[in-house]
Amino acid sequence: MTSRADHSASAKPGEGLKVLVIDDDALHAETVAEGLERVGYECTAATSGKEGARLLGQDDYDVVLTDLKMADLDGLAILRLAKEQAPDVEVVMITGHGDVKTAVEAIKQGAANYLTKPVDVAELRAIVDKAAERLRLAHANRELRRQLDERFGFQGVIGNSPKMHEVIKRLQAIAPTNATVLILGETGTGKELAARAIHNNSPRKNKPFAEMNCTALNENLLDDELFGHEPGAFTGADKLRKGRFEYANGGTLFLDEIGDMPLALQAKLLRVLENREVFRIGSNEPIKVNVRVVSATHRDLDAAVAEGAFRQDLYHRLKVMTVKLPPLRERREDIMLLTAHFIKEFNAQHGKHVQTVAEPVRRAMMAYDWPGNVRELRNFIESMVVLDVDGVLGLDDVQDGDVLGKMSLSSGQPAGPSSLVGRPLSEVERYYTEQALTLTNGNREEAARMLGIGERTLYRNIKEWEQQTKIREALEAAHGDETAAARQLGIEAKELHRKAKKQGLAEGAQADGEG
Repeated sequence: MTSRADHSASAKPGEGLKVLVIDDDALHAETVAEGLERVGYECTAATSGKEGARLLGQDDYDVVLTDLKMADLDGLAILRLAKEQAPDVEVVMITGHGDVKTAVEAIKQGAANYLTKPVDVAELRAIVDKAAERLRLAHANRELRRQLDERFGFQGVIGNSPKMHEVIKRLQAIAPTNATVLILGETGTGKELAARAIHNNSPRKNKPFAEMNCTALNENLLDDELFGHEPGAFTGADKLRKGRFEYANGGTLFLDEIGDMPLALQAKLLRVLENREVFRIGSNEPIKVNVRVVSATHRDLDAAVAEGAFRQDLYHRLKVMTVKLPPLRERREDIMLLTAHFIKEFNAQHGKHVQTVAEPVRRAMMAYDWPGNVRELRNFIESMVVLDVDGVLGLDDVQDGDVLGKMSLSSGQPAGPSSLVGRPLSEVERYYTEQALTLTNGNREEAARMLGIGERTLYRNIKEWEQQTKIREALEAAHGDETAAARQLGIEAKELHRKAKKQGLAEGAQADGEG
């Protein structure tokens, strides 16, 4: 919903806000409207439920005040209609004393409050002012999100890496159109978030966003979910049921994992996209629908088409526009940005006060491949936030078998970061450095940037570890005899002893030789 609540605190309480008053008692409707107009609200009065429904479809309103009992269309129907078209709208019920129980039920269904007749003007203004304040807060939050999006994302699709800049630019271009969209990407990359971003920034944003996972149900149930059924269409179908296409009319239908849709349903979906009409199960009467379809899959649909598992004509119909979301391992620059976002989210959700991530954990997170992508990162951060007691996400907050324990070391080093606890700092540093060099294919400049150190420091560390390896190998070959090992390396025995002692090799190597 587009709110007009952006104005200064010194303005009248209702300035800039549009109110729709619906009551089949024309005098009462005008009285309520006048009482609000005096404090700055822009009011429109409708003298029947049907007229109110028509006005809701023509314009955006911030607050709707509706009589609960009307001859043609009651207040509960108005409530449902208003929430379908603009989820943020504040709806206030007006009712007689005998209908308070029904008004309370309306609040359970999403109404903001209720008033009893005869309406007290002071109470009316107080309730509508409170609804207006909630709208202003929602508007402020949206503005903050918009400012965050300008720097780091697009409606919850967060990223500051070059690949995500391209994704966000593409989403921004696609959203205002009515084109069908196919979103590609591995599991957990945020395909549903991208679909919602497209919907929320399209002309359909005030209409429903419906979603359907094509792997969640068998073919018959999926058919029923998408297209609905008539009473008596099959055993147990005792009443009419609208499908997702009808529910999403005017809005967007998100079909997740479209690559798993059965072939028979693929044919029906193609007909809907081409003819813009659906047939409920058990009916021969077409129902016109105007729905934008956004689909997503982690599968290779080109290969599926070649194998005969996916219809080529449907594939081309779905991919009028495509968006490919990169896996998290290909946009490591976004890991800590996403981490900060999730920490803020879970601090609020769990009443925590996490401020930062400890350096060993940060390095491990940057080196890990995240096969579950953003979803795995989100779950990992939540588990750490829940366990944290000191405001810093450290190794003590990592659950056994979690992300840090899945990472592996080469060259006979410990199996993962969890086994590095209590080990010398040099071993920990070497572990993360080797991981960074592996991930960057030996690119020292990129590895240094990933580790947060200078390239010269990285080079010095590598030379030191190379020397350490040579000394260890020489001592092992000489069975701990430092004189023989020094001769093999072409250095003095005293120099070898000093270096071996500094690196913690002298005593261990001598012990091996004695054994």
